[in-house]
Amino acid sequence: MLTRFAIAPSGFKESLSARSAAEAIAEGVRRVVPHARTDLIPLVDGGEGTASALAAADGGRLVALTATGPVGRRVGTHFALLRDGTAVVEMAAVAGLALVPRDLRDPGATTTYGVGELIRAALDAGARRILVGCGDSGTSDGGAGALQALGARLLDAGGRELPHGGRELTRLSRIDVRGLDPRLAHTDIRVACNPFNVLCGERGVARVFGPQKGASAAQVEQLAAALDHWAHLLTRDLRVTADLFEGPGTGASGGLGAGLAALGARLLPRFDVLLGRLDLDARLARADLVVTAEGALDHQTPRGKIPAEVARRAKRSGRPVLVLAGTIGRGAHHVRAAGVDAYSSILPAPVSLTEALGRGGEFLTDATERALRMIVLGSRLGAGQAATASPVSGTQRPSSVR
Repeated sequence: MLTRFAIAPSGFKESLSARSAAEAIAEGVRRVVPHARTDLIPLVDGGEGTASALAAADGGRLVALTATGPVGRRVGTHFALLRDGTAVVEMAAVAGLALVPRDLRDPGATTTYGVGELIRAALDAGARRILVGCGDSGTSDGGAGALQALGARLLDAGGRELPHGGRELTRLSRIDVRGLDPRLAHTDIRVACNPFNVLCGERGVARVFGPQKGASAAQVEQLAAALDHWAHLLTRDLRVTADLFEGPGTGASGGLGAGLAALGARLLPRFDVLLGRLDLDARLARADLVVTAEGALDHQTPRGKIPAEVARRAKRSGRPVLVLAGTIGRGAHHVRAAGVDAYSSILPAPVSLTEALGRGGEFLTDATERALRMIVLGSRLGAGQAATASPVSGTQRPSSVR
């Protein structure tokens, strides 16, 4: 009988935080198993909610401040200070897609300047180890804005400072790093990123994620060329020996990974960095059923998304895994190879995007109840068949014993 549930979802972008998603799933579980033991494990991948989740898990605190948002306006934001002195800078909290108004979604114009401001604020707070979480970005400037905020000057052929935005990088002639904050040289900067995301090439970040951020086909190619040029000049002017073009994680958050790597930051697989702090493997192993969730399940899910990572870890201890998703897209069946046993959309019927986002919690709770009732029914049917089978041969018992 199912009694112990590990509930380990990601957030649903622009609808539910990971915590809210976990609570919605738990409510659906209790409708079917009223006395269920639910372990809520809201998961973050470096994107929205990363700083607050790590602060809560660690007993750290959030530091609130204002900084430059992705469209150049000042926004309220934060970073976390953990008990060991590590600062967690969540790029989505200052340059995320959710902070870009829908009528201003132009990834050629948005900036990561605020990310650099958060890093500088963390240094001012005394941090000498900084973890930058990448994910849910609304930018595609290669981290150029962040470098500018940290003191680098991006100059055109006439020696003039470039304005913000990825498209401006096509005019970049020289990077002057003499004004970089000297504290960076003595700071351990680690970037939690998806290693599948690279800066350039056919799978480069502009081509893969540009359309999601509002870029037209022509803008995608313009950004791809700009980021390729950016990688060349970063390599030349900062004397970088690592591969900034197609190295793992260089395309994280619109290329922020490449920009920070040029400053000496280490790009690390995000789940190795983030999930170890949550004792995830042990908590999954204690469950009868693992339930995870995300906004969209598709061919990209096995490439570093939370449901696939949860499934891989759950399978180490033989735990069954159910995935609930806002939408089921092309190639979703590939998640079975990662260890997912079953998946389902939370939508009860075709609805508008506005309604889906606004009723995400309600839909997720109802979908959990539907899925779990089917699982319970299947368990009862299986138990009934087992009860009528011979314990020796596995065949049906005769109607009488002679």
